[in-house]
This record gives sequence, structure tokens and C-alpha cells, in this order.
Amino acid sequence: MSMIHENLQCILERIARAARRASRSPEEVRLIAVTKTVSEEKIQEAIQAGVSALGENYVQEAERKKGLRVPGVQWHMIGHLQSNKAKAAAHLFDVVQTVDSLRVAEALGRHVREAGGDLGVLVQVRLSEEPSKSGAAGEQVFELVKATSAIRGLRCMGLMTMPPFFENPQQARPCFAALRALRDDLLRQGIEEACLKELSMGMSADFEIAIEEGATMVRIGSALFGARPA
Repeated sequence: MSMIHENLQCILERIARAARRASRSPEEVRLIAVTKTVSEEKIQEAIQAGVSALGENYVQEAERKKGLRVPGVQWHMIGHLQSNKAKAAAHLFDVVQTVDSLRVAEALGRHVREAGGDLGVLVQVRLSEEPSKSGAAGEQVFELVKATSAIRGLRCMGLMTMPPFFENPQQARPCFAALRALRDDLLRQGIEEACLKELSMGMSADFEIAIEEGATMVRIGSALFGARPA
């Protein structure tokens, strides 16, 4: 058994335990394997081990790896997306998790319609004051979700966030709880449940806490593939 296969089994067990602690089914949580800087060989190992969703941070890197696309494996854009990259993203990805403006959403919709397909999208929410973090501010999310869900070619699936890095992962819990609370508030305001099914939050250091707070997608790289080279 390869290291990646062993790591995957360990992660899946941790996902299951975290879900059960929150009285949830482990099947409610999907692993997105983050492949930033990961070699094609390791990605192939992960797919063979059972990974069914890959997350890339950069359009250019996804373009170089497009030969790895296989039936049954989704590709998710999880890095910041500028509108001038929307055409490439619309062709390369099954899901874009980082829609943070109506301009980006409209650009994606236009290119998806030209290609005759459809694209799943999540609205990225900024819940911290870190200048390096992208995302729509909390007060902007209702209008952005509402507008995005009306764009032909796009399937609005939910919300995504990235908390600040903390030495103690427990410090990320309020951020995860805030995204869940925002989702619940949007439901009360009349956004359709189908548009808010997914909460993408939690990475290698804190995914168990994110699951306890309601994550349906966790984005895991180093815990699966090992530490990235400096």
C-alpha cells in the first residue's frame, strides 16, 4: 500500500469520526484533494486510491495537468479567480469554489453557455480582515448568491471560506461557525436550499473542526500528499 493510500484511509477515518461527533453521516462530507505543486504521478496514485475530486489553485497549473482528467473525477478551482481567466476556468473545471464578485460569475456564465455546458459554483466569503484573503464581505453575500443563482449555465451550490492560519486549529472554529450561520441566515431570507447545499471549509490542519461545524467539503493537501517543497 502506498503512502498516499495509507494517508487517504487515515483521513477518511478522521472525517468519519468528526462527522459522528457532530451527529452527522460521514457520507455528507466530501474530500477535495488539493493538488497544488503535486506531481502527476502522485495525483494518479490518489485517483487510484479512490480520490474523486481534485482541487487546483491556479488555472495555468490545471491546464498543464488536464491530461489527468478521467471519468468520475471532478476538478475544482479553489484559488482566487480573476475574470480574465474565466474562459479557461469554465473549460477546465467542473466546479469553481471561488466566485467572489458578480463580474466573475457573469464571465463564467457567458463562457459556459458558449461551450454549451454547465458549471457548479460556490460563493467565496471573506470572514476575516486579512488583506490577503479573497471573498465577498458578509453583507454582500445575499445579493451575490441571488444574482449568481440566476445566471444561466451556473449551478450555485453553496459557500466557501478560508480562515486565517492559526497555530491552534481550534481558533478557526468561530470562522467555520460563522459561515454556517450565514448560510442559515440566507435560507431564512429566501435563498433556495439547493443553492446553499455545500459548505466548503477546512484544510489539513483544521478539517475535523470544520466538519463539526457543518462542512460538506474539506480541502486537504499536505495531510494526503505530504508537505510541499519550500
